[in-house]
This record gives sequence, structure tokens and C-alpha cells, in this order.
Amino acid sequence: MDAKVTLLQRMTFDATANSGFHVTLGTVPAVGGDNDGFQPMELMLISLLGCTAMDVISILRKKRQEVTAFEVKGHAERAEKHPKVFTHVTIEYHVTGKQVEEKAVVRSIELSAIRYCPAQGMLAKVVPMTLRYYIYEDTPTGPQLVKEGEYVRPEEA
Repeated sequence: MDAKVTLLQRMTFDATANSGFHVTLGTVPAVGGDNDGFQPMELMLISLLGCTAMDVISILRKKRQEVTAFEVKGHAERAEKHPKVFTHVTIEYHVTGKQVEEKAVVRSIELSAIRYCPAQGMLAKVVPMTLRYYIYEDTPTGPQLVKEGEYVRPEEA
């Protein structure tokens, strides 16, 4: 895998990789930026969420779960001092569907966490992570929360 970032102006960069897609990187005015693109650490969190989201929805589909909506949210706490690394990450899996089985959701999260998601595999070695899930039943009046829980990695149990 190869990637590059090219300076466009001030603290604005164009980033691209083998796929050929582009993303703009920027930063806040306090450090010379124009607030005109993703900050690199935001992309790191988004990469983590995207990686695990793709795993989990793929596994849920293979398990024939009727998922009608799916969202993965994340929150990263950062150190106060430079290099301001992530000190804790919380990932929330919000699964909406018709009679989605908790066992299938937990197993999908587990497989992503310990086998398939390289972003999670790397970051979990240095950053504590909390993995929570919320299962909603898709009803005519809107999604209704039916189950919530937390997946704990075997080495953390």
C-alpha cells in the first residue's frame, strides 16, 4: 500500500492512495490552518470505525440477520500533552433490524476485534478500547431499543 500527501496551501494537503481517491487534510487556524479538511487524528478514528463497520455488517449479512440500518460511532480521548495520542477509544455499534440476534451481533463484533480489522488490531495493542452495542427493533413507529451490552476482549476479561 502506498499513499502521499501534497501541500496545497498554508496547512492544507491533498491526500491520496493506491485507490486513487482523494481527501483533504487541514487543521485549525490556531496552528496555521483554515479548517478546510479532516484533521489527521480524525481520519485515524474514522479509519478505525470504517474498518470495523465493514467487518461487522459483512458478518451480520453472512449470518442472515435482517439489518435495516447500521451505524458505528466512536469517541477518542486524547492526551493533554504532545504528541496527544489516543488514551481511550469507545466504539458503539448501533444495529437496527427485524429480530436481529444479540448472539450474532456479539460474534460479529468479536470477529472484527480479534481477527479481521487491522486498524483495531493495531490500535488495541496501545489504546484501551470499549466496544458497546445497541440493538434496535425496526418498528412502524421507529426503532425501539431492545438490547444493549458491551463486548470485552478475552485478554481484558
